[in-house]
Parts: sequence; C-alpha cells; structure tokens
Amino acid sequence: MTASIPYATTQFASLEQALKHYFGYDSFRPGQRQMVEYALHDRDLLVIMPTGGGKSLCFQLPALLKEGVMIVVSPLIALMQDQVQALQNNGIPATLLNSSISQAESQSRQAAILDRKIKLVYVAPERLLSESFLGFLDQVKVRVGISAFAIDEAHCVSEWGHDFRPEYRQLRRLRHRYQNDDRIIPILALTATATERVRHDILGQLELHEPHIHVASFNRPNLYYEVRPKSSVRQAYTDLFQQVQRTEGSGIIYCLSRKRVDEITAKLQQDGISALPYHAGLSDAVRKENQDKFIRDDARVMVATVAFGMGINKPDVRFVIHYDLPRNIEGYYQESGRAGRDGEPSRCTLFYGVGDIRTVEFLIAQKVDPLTGEPLEAEQRIATQQLRRVINYAEATECRRTIQLGYFGEGFPGNCDTCDNCCHPKPIEDWTLEAQMFLSCVARFAQKGQHFGINHTIDVLRGSKNERVLKLGHDKLSTYGIGKDRSVEEWRLLGRSLLHQRLVDETTDGYSVLQLNNLSWEVLKKQRSVMLAVDQAKPERSVTETAVDTAETEALFDRLQKLRKRLADAQSVPPYVVFPNSSLRSMANLQPQTLAQFAKISGVGSRKLAQYGDDFIAEVRAFRQERGLALQTDAEPAPLLEPTPQPGLASTTQLETLALHQQGLKPVLIAEQRNFRLSTIMSHLAELLDMGYPVVLDQLVPSDRQDKIWQAINAVGPDSLTGIRDHLGEMYGYDEIRLVRSHWRRETE
Repeated sequence: MTASIPYATTQFASLEQALKHYFGYDSFRPGQRQMVEYALHDRDLLVIMPTGGGKSLCFQLPALLKEGVMIVVSPLIALMQDQVQALQNNGIPATLLNSSISQAESQSRQAAILDRKIKLVYVAPERLLSESFLGFLDQVKVRVGISAFAIDEAHCVSEWGHDFRPEYRQLRRLRHRYQNDDRIIPILALTATATERVRHDILGQLELHEPHIHVASFNRPNLYYEVRPKSSVRQAYTDLFQQVQRTEGSGIIYCLSRKRVDEITAKLQQDGISALPYHAGLSDAVRKENQDKFIRDDARVMVATVAFGMGINKPDVRFVIHYDLPRNIEGYYQESGRAGRDGEPSRCTLFYGVGDIRTVEFLIAQKVDPLTGEPLEAEQRIATQQLRRVINYAEATECRRTIQLGYFGEGFPGNCDTCDNCCHPKPIEDWTLEAQMFLSCVARFAQKGQHFGINHTIDVLRGSKNERVLKLGHDKLSTYGIGKDRSVEEWRLLGRSLLHQRLVDETTDGYSVLQLNNLSWEVLKKQRSVMLAVDQAKPERSVTETAVDTAETEALFDRLQKLRKRLADAQSVPPYVVFPNSSLRSMANLQPQTLAQFAKISGVGSRKLAQYGDDFIAEVRAFRQERGLALQTDAEPAPLLEPTPQPGLASTTQLETLALHQQGLKPVLIAEQRNFRLSTIMSHLAELLDMGYPVVLDQLVPSDRQDKIWQAINAVGPDSLTGIRDHLGEMYGYDEIRLVRSHWRRETE
C-alpha cells in the first residue's frame, strides 16, 4: 500500500521503528507489514498464518498506533492470560475481562479502559455478547473509541473447522450493531489453520466487508515429521520413553483418553521423567498449576488430551508426540505445530496402530443430538471422512509435507529432507499406466453423471462381482477388470498417493467422492508421469539436534538461560516472556557488553532494554572475564536511552525538557514538541528529580496514586521497578512508578 499511514501518534518515523520500540524486532516477518498497513486503514482482514508465524502482531501493533481500544475475542482464559502477560511485560497497556477475575477487579479494569489507559482488551465471546457488556462497549465507543474487533482463533466460527465453537457464530452481531455509523468498525479475523471451505465459512459468518485475505505458507521447515508403528502397548511406550530420554528440552504428549494420559504420566514419572497430566477430569486449579509449571520449565513434559490446546504459547517446545491417532489432519497440524515456535529444529511423532482407528470410530459414534439421542449423521459423516484422511497420512509413503500442505490447498514438490519418508526414501516406481487406469475409471463414472470414492473405483478396476457394481452396470464399463493384476492394497496406495499429490480431488462434504481436476487430465493425456513409493518400511532416524556453533557460545547460552529463569521466577512469568531462545542465542553469539550493543539484539525493545539490559550485560561480562576474554571498557551510550548524567549535573537535553515542564506543558506535549518518545521524556523527568531539580510531581502523578506507589516502595523496597509494579497491580505504569521512586529517594536520603 502506498497511501500514508493514519498513525494516531506521530512519534514514529516508520512502522519498523514502532515495531522495534514495542516488541524489540528490527523487521517484520513475511506478510506482517502489509497486514498492519491494512489494519491501520480500517480494512476488514482474514489472516491465515501458521503457528509461530506472528499473526498476533498483525492486530497488536495497529492497536497501539490507532485511536481507541481494540477488542480481542479469544476462546480460552489461558490464551488470554498468556497474551496479556506477554504484552504487559513489554510495557503495553493490555488487560482481560473474564470469569477468572472478581467483580471489583472487573469494574476497576473497565474504569481504566474508559480512562484511556488500556489499548487492548481480551474477552471471551460469551461475555462479549452479553447485554451488559455490549452496553459497556457502547460507552467505550462514545468515550474512547473502538479501533477494531480482532477475532483470534477464527476457525472456531466454522463447523467445518477442527475446533468449532457455536458461540463464535453469534459474533456477526458486532457487525450489525456497529455498522450504521459514519465509520464501520473493522473486523480482523485471524487463525493458524483453515481449509478453503473454512475460510469461506469465516467470511460469511462474520460478514466481512471487502476483506483483504492473506494466506501465508503452512510450511514449517524446522519441524521434522515422522510416523511410527504401534504394534503393542509395551513397544509403543518403550519407543516413546526412548525418544523423550534422548531429546533435550520440553515436550507435549497427546493421548485420546484421560485414562491413557494418567497411565503415560505415571510411567514417565516412575522412569525419572518430570511429567505432569492435563485433561478435563482434573480440577481447574490442578490444570492451571500443571500448565504453569510446564510453561515455566518446572516440568519438562506435559501429557495431555486435546483439552491442552490453543492457550499454550510456549515457543521452545522441542517435541510433540501423538501417542494415539489424531481425529483429523487440521487438528494434527495445529497440535504438532506447537513444537518449535521459536524456529529451532523440533520433532513431531505420530504413533499409528489399527486399534486407534476403532477408538476414534467409537468417539465418532458418540456424536448424537443431546435432546433426542439420535445420531448426528452429517457430523458423523464428516468426522469419518476426516479420519480417513488421517489414516491415509499415517500410511503414506510420500513426503509428509506434501500431504499436509496439500490438505490446506498449498502445493509442495516433496523432498523436504525433514520427514521420515524423505530422509529414508522408499523405492520409487513409475505407476503412470496404473494412474491412467484409475483416473479413466473415475472419468467413466463422471460421464454417466455419477461420482464414487476410492473403494468402489478399486472394485470396478479389479472386476468385482459385488451387488453394487453389478446393479449400477459398472461391469459394462471399459475399465471393468483392467486392474486385476494389482492387489486391493496396491490400488489403495495409488489412490491415496493421487490425492496427496493433488492429481485427483476429493469432496469435503463427508461423502469422499473423487473428482478429476486439471492435473488429472495431464496424467490422462500423458503430459505428466506418476511416481509411487511402494515400500512400507519406515526405518528410524536419529533425533534432529540444534546446531551447535562452538562450545563457548553454548556455555554462555546455558548461563543466559539460567539467568532468564531466575528473572522469570522472580516475576512469576514464563521464561520466554523475558526473552525467547532466539534472543538468548543472539546474545550468546554477539556477546554484547554495552547497552548500545544490547539494544541491537533482536527482541530487545525500549522496555526490555531498561528492564533487563544491565542483568544480561553483567552476565556476559562475567562470563568473558572468567574465560580471560577481552572486556570492553569504553562503553558507548545506548541509542534508546538518554546518556546518564553526572550526579547533580543535568544534560542539555534534560534541561530543555525541564524548561518545557516549568512552562506547564504535559509530558505528552513535550514529547510531541521535541519529537521524542514519551518514555524518553518521562525518563528525563525522573532523572531530573533524582538530581534535585524542581520537577513538580503533582503535575505528573495524581496525589492518591503517589501515596499508593510510596506505600509499595516502603513494602518491597526501591531496587526493582518490576517488584514495585507487581505489588501494585497492572493498573500502574512504570513511568509513574519511576517518578515517585525518584521523589522517594530524594525525600528519604
């Protein structure tokens, strides 16, 4: 887009500058910048980005740059808490409103929203659509403004998705309620997974108006996919335990039933693995406690049903194991995709046994109308088709990525070198002739206005005399019996391969009938060959390990991880909230010794530079000193902070801020006049207070809030801004705490 961006604030020269300031990143990931621009121009959006692709930033950054507050719809309390905590740790004014907080706290947060102290509000769809909350939103719209509605996990809208939530269907009421004004409030729908059918359903259900649709690649090249046989319970557990034992880092093990979760957890604990269970049979308190321990690296392995799902934002999961067969490809893609969100190599293993098929079929049979007890035939039919696709995936000999990406309508040439079938390829044979037979049979059905699936096509090719073939007159077709020399299993293998390679299509209405496409006709016209891997053996592959640069960087990386854990524990937050592994890896490689150098690390924004810079620099310098490495003595000033003045002597730029303050200008106007960030001006004022200059604190912080902050400092001490804020709660900002702390120091010296 070339039109100017309608920033609500002029403090940033570019979107990249705003990105670095708020989130610490120097550049956008593919697709992010364009989505941010569209959102800033009030366009409706449908954003499909795979797990770890950065879709949250597509609405979070616009929320900070636009006037008003953004309402974020999220399906799970855990997901809300996770995102809000991460935002707050970056100094971003976000909050949530759900059943986990008291009525008094809810009222306090609503007051903060109306006072323009919050930019992002996370809320569940049930609460959002209640009459009382809609009434509150009307107040917000008038007094503050609503910048947009962001619908996270938007696939929940569609009954064709893997996690359908009926209450999401009601979100169209937002469009009806807020479309009669001069400005229609935009809706931003975002999800990690959505087939073409689900995308159309989202567009229709949310009534998106001329939306921009962005579908990123679903390929996750850092993930290694494999399928392992499950011939017996004992053998499967032995394989699972060996993989957990030899793979470093944390992991998730998915099981179909609560009973299986408890069994596997108990066995792993007996074998010395730090594992915890998670399923709906546990109390809310136990589930939360176990989840927190896993996220904070106090437990290494989480054994769970799919109830352990969208709320998990742990980027450094090194392996995901499906001990039982997943119900559909879409769910498997999203669940396995919880591995390696930090971009590091990670492993996704699926154990496949025929007994699992019967278990899933039993679960499908339980889909009945809760009032009448009658089977929900349409849902059962769709679920059965989805199960067949999973079985096809498990038994396939083609590249796993080709199959997965093809499911979402994305082509992939194969030879990914990060799946079992590509790393241990099977003998390849030319099956072009057999493919032409198969597709010709499908074409004969179509000529008669008929459509059938793989099994009936095989019956005709092999010359079956079953009642259905004879009744339909398919024994008269030219393709009847031409494939007698191939077994049923060989034809099934070919049929599945044609689907995986997108050389034939299959309807998604639950009936699984075959349809020819353009590539089918290329095969029939001898313009395209069909190659088939025919060996079903699946040799093991060694665990994918993260590349190690040098012993020195790995040793420092380990120390930085331990420092991160100590800081995270002190704040009661997960380690990745402090810094992701990618930032620690960069620190270990670059070994910054000054704030200026530390500010250049990816993931270090203004807030984290001030909050963590000294701690991590000290750790790097201590490491280098212990190893006899050179220490930098002439430290240059950090570009994101003002130079530290000598005691009692203000710098010229600080004195300019003081002069404008003494003229009665508010900090936001000083920042605008001087073309500085507001945080820089607030830092000036706090430092001026420290040095004894006449800064009028009452002009900056209301007296009642000064009293509360003063009491918090007396309670926890002045050393840690984070500790003071934790004592006060999220309604207090670091800038006002820093100012009062400066005044406290002057008064108590």
